[in-house]
Amino acid sequence: MVPFTPIGLIRSCFGEKFGIPRQAGLAPAATATLELLPPYAMPEAVRGLEEFSHLWLIFVFHGIPAGQWQPTVRPPRLGGHQRMGVFATRSPFRPNAIGLSAVRLERIAIARGRVTLHLSGVDLLDGTPVLDIKPYLPYADGLPDAVGGFAAQAPDGGLTVEFSPEAEAVCAVWPGGGLRELIVQVLSQDPRPAYERGAAAAQGYGMRLHEREVQWTMHGQIAHVTAIR
Repeated sequence: MVPFTPIGLIRSCFGEKFGIPRQAGLAPAATATLELLPPYAMPEAVRGLEEFSHLWLIFVFHGIPAGQWQPTVRPPRLGGHQRMGVFATRSPFRPNAIGLSAVRLERIAIARGRVTLHLSGVDLLDGTPVLDIKPYLPYADGLPDAVGGFAAQAPDGGLTVEFSPEAEAVCAVWPGGGLRELIVQVLSQDPRPAYERGAAAAQGYGMRLHEREVQWTMHGQIAHVTAIR
């Protein structure tokens, strides 16, 4: 056995798995905080970290039931019709439910014995346990000659997102004003399961963002936000 102890917990705008971007950075407006846990919540442990723009987070897919790994999975990038080996994907259904995300570090807050990292561009579920933090090093981690296999390019984000007047009104008074931008970035990536894409009939969906229920309907390639409750 190789025991791991979480060093911190994520508090994220994503309250459920459905709708979370499939990679970090696809929704720059997606924010989260990482609060370090004792005994790691020490200013000394993050000394110098503020000099880096991005971080690697190693975390646990805590929303996946234990023991449900699969040797092959259906990547959404391939339309959900073709199986690939789990180790050729970033599926959460892995032998060890460990994830890796590169996120932007906005700032570090240290006050009254608490150390909190403010992050953006996240793809992390609220409550995610974090096992480690490592600084992103452009010279080592940004490899210009790397080959991306079947996911060589970022997804298109091809959906158009429209808002009802009621939904626009909620976005207009949202503190900080970033809710509309977040909804557009998330829905334009088409969070639906691959097998539901291309359905002819209008369908309704919902997801939790910032502890609000965002409801929308699909009409072809248009996601129409009907309500934010």
